[in-house]
Amino acid sequence: MTTPIDTIALFMLGLLGTGHCIGMCGPLVVALPGQTGRWSAHLAYHAGRLITYGVIGASMGAAGGGLIGLASAVGGNPLVWITRGQVGISLLAGLFLLFFGLSRLGFVAEPRWLAVAMPNRMPGWRRLMSRAPALRSNLDLFLMGMFLGGLPCGLSYAAFAKALSGAQMLSGAVTALVFGLGTLPGLLAVGVGAAVFLNRFRQQADILAGLIMIGMAATLIVKALETIV
Repeated sequence: MTTPIDTIALFMLGLLGTGHCIGMCGPLVVALPGQTGRWSAHLAYHAGRLITYGVIGASMGAAGGGLIGLASAVGGNPLVWITRGQVGISLLAGLFLLFFGLSRLGFVAEPRWLAVAMPNRMPGWRRLMSRAPALRSNLDLFLMGMFLGGLPCGLSYAAFAKALSGAQMLSGAVTALVFGLGTLPGLLAVGVGAAVFLNRFRQQADILAGLIMIGMAATLIVKALETIV
């Protein structure tokens, strides 16, 4: 389950990822809800995005639980296999978090498919932007938020890796939603034109976000190794 410390760390990961979000999601926020001039449009868009995060997080948690169940069904002592499955998932999630944390600090390069996953390189991006003025209703923006919430992003994928380690649908959904809520203040500020101010501190925020991911990775890996020993 998600502990209070995990909750704080995940929220801070989203909050400190604002600089990254400016480059990744900022253009979407400005082009879609930002054009309406309505706060309700921003809330509708981000509500859709958070629902997608929650669904992905729940799916990752369910996948973790399924892997543990599969391990226990292999045979032998079910408790032993469940423990092994939990250890394996914790190690896997920890390694993902460690990798993304090191990439935030600049020690390793992000995978190419993440580095090039900018909104303007999406298939159909120009067509979407040409229709942006017509997408003014809150329902339109809610649906767009749901659709675009699954864009490849190292920070969100780190949160989803943490959700995997929870091995429960509810825990996974909460994990992803807490991270998503952490991204809200920065993206709402971008929507009202504060991107220049936020981008000024992007390097420092990236370093702190990387350290948080490495800290979560260390916790998962140490707990897994303690179980083995």
